Amino acid sequence: MPYPQYLTAEEKLAQGKQALDIPWIVVICGSTRFMSDMHEANLRETTAGHIVVAPGCNMKEPHALWGTPEQAEPLKARLDALHRAKIRLADEVLVVGDYIGDSTRAEIRYAASLGKPIRYTHPDVNPLLGGAA
Repeated sequence: MPYPQYLTAEEKLAQGKQALDIPWIVVICGSTRFMSDMHEANLRETTAGHIVVAPGCNMKEPHALWGTPEQAEPLKARLDALHRAKIRLADEVLVVGDYIGDSTRAEIRYAASLGKPIRYTHPDVNPLLGGAA
């Protein structure tokens, strides 16, 4: 008698999304210097019928929640972990902008390690193909 084949967490998530008729989920990645471009990408993806998850904070702009290093450092770590969870949830990654910094490059590598499809608004900056950084 063969052993039962158990589903991975990723397979269970995919089945759950299918059973619940969840639309395609796109996560937006990129430098927060491109927040206005991210908003435009969010608009376009949403009107195409996709669920969009994106960075929710721009720590490059002053705010009371991250006004001191004691506030900013742990928040940055939590936001990085939250964004990795968004990547795990998503069906596809959309990298916005014509510049790829260290944080975005790490997100791209993470998404690639999970086998997520990755699209670029500026394909010439794809670090996985040796594009400009």
